[in-house]
Amino acid sequence: MAARIEHAVTSGTFSLDGETFDVDNNVWVVGDDAECVVIDAPHDAAAIREMVGDRRLVAILATHAHDDHVRVAPELADATGAPVYLHRDDLPVWRLTHAERRPDGDLTDGQVIEVAGTRLEVIHTPGHAPGAVCFHAPELGAVFTGDTLFQGGPGATGRSFSDFNLIIASIRDRLLTLPAETVVHTGHGDSTTIGAEAPHLQEWIDRGH
Repeated sequence: MAARIEHAVTSGTFSLDGETFDVDNNVWVVGDDAECVVIDAPHDAAAIREMVGDRRLVAILATHAHDDHVRVAPELADATGAPVYLHRDDLPVWRLTHAERRPDGDLTDGQVIEVAGTRLEVIHTPGHAPGAVCFHAPELGAVFTGDTLFQGGPGATGRSFSDFNLIIASIRDRLLTLPAETVVHTGHGDSTTIGAEAPHLQEWIDRGH
């Protein structure tokens, strides 16, 4: 059976730099009836486990380590036996939420994660966070961008560990070079496509962060 993409929204909070906000986060599951991966584990481990069901959870993949993307990752890992993977450049951010526990493995640029007969290619896209990554699934015509690229522009860069010039470079050089029909599945909000967003790059640069 071919791999498919499943989606849920969970609600909770995001905290950084002494402020806390209510947020809704997308959770993405890629797999078939036998196995899957989870992309981001934000607020509700039980809801994510329900999505996974009785499938083998191959890995919990973090697009970055802000608390609203990894808060229940250790809990989900303990419940399923699946490893948590994060880019090592985001370890300082991870420690803000999980000081006593490290991720189980590193994500590296160009790494390929295989699940249910399909490939997820890791693209390091720093800017929103130092270790932010996206996961490109060419066979599915999709890229999972976390908080790097949204419908309407780049993720926020006004807080600690972020850099506007870096996120613009990541989007321009690593994401907008993907096929225009590639569906962009984001960390918050609606999906879009590379082709829909690409014409607006200069507007985002002019707008700034």
